[in-house]
Amino acid sequence: MPEYVLPEPAVEITEVRELARDLVVVPNRNVQLVPNIGLIGGTHSVLVVETGMGPANAEKVLEFATDYAAGRKLYLTTTHFHPEHAFGAQAFSDAATYLINQAQATDLATKGAGYLEMFRGLGSSIARHLEGVELATPDIVYDDSYDLDLGGRMVRMRATGRAHSKGDQVVTIPDAEVMFTGDLVEAGQFAIFPWFPPHDTDVSGIGWIQVMQRLAAEQPRVVVPGHGDIGGPRLLTDVGDYLRLLRDETWIRRDSSMSQDTIVEEVRALMIERHPEWSGQEWIQQGVGCLCAEHVPSQAHRNGVLER
Repeated sequence: MPEYVLPEPAVEITEVRELARDLVVVPNRNVQLVPNIGLIGGTHSVLVVETGMGPANAEKVLEFATDYAAGRKLYLTTTHFHPEHAFGAQAFSDAATYLINQAQATDLATKGAGYLEMFRGLGSSIARHLEGVELATPDIVYDDSYDLDLGGRMVRMRATGRAHSKGDQVVTIPDAEVMFTGDLVEAGQFAIFPWFPPHDTDVSGIGWIQVMQRLAAEQPRVVVPGHGDIGGPRLLTDVGDYLRLLRDETWIRRDSSMSQDTIVEEVRALMIERHPEWSGQEWIQQGVGCLCAEHVPSQAHRNGVLER
């Protein structure tokens, strides 16, 4: 993974923000490896979105959710299998019904152990939060979509197809026009490409662009990103615009048979110039690597003519 110093990935139940009636978010406070966590209520049930990293964080989330639910049934879902989003699910095992899409369940079963070891190597504070992690088995697994009735409120869970991961899931609350995107969207940050060949190459820039086009067309009132500040539909278009620019600038250079190191250098400089205020600059290189692997030569290049 890119090298940088990570802060303590602790979930803090503070500054809880109400987005609509019976719908709140525990914000990540812009702390890396802490996700935005949602609680969505209906008359008889409450859905928790994301666990935080490891059992200690998840236990704090569960305590808050139990108080918030006030006797209502608890459900848990996670937007994808990565550790800060899903590696606390074990804390909910006796208290909530855990449901996710099939692709995410497969990711968790086949790649979870590897990600656990990789993240433990990121530093002592991360390893400490991952002590005692047991990868949870979901109670309900759906294929493409699942509508959860919380009592007077329906929540829609949709598998997006391969993008940030193979198992990405978007959670929407139609009556509140709120969308939880997981790491398909980050606010104020370059898109996270978990491109780690040969160990993990499931991220797809091409697929991600297509997913963002579909999500932007839905025009939700509120978008809750995986990390960063809550916003509106502009978050969706900003990410889509960035991914398209990253693809186009990478592919133009790839068509010219430029070395990948040079492509990274030039595209990185261009992206930082375009978004100097965004964090996560280390992920640009991973995105270029992914899109180089997905490169589709231009017609001019296929005809032996370089585009200028």
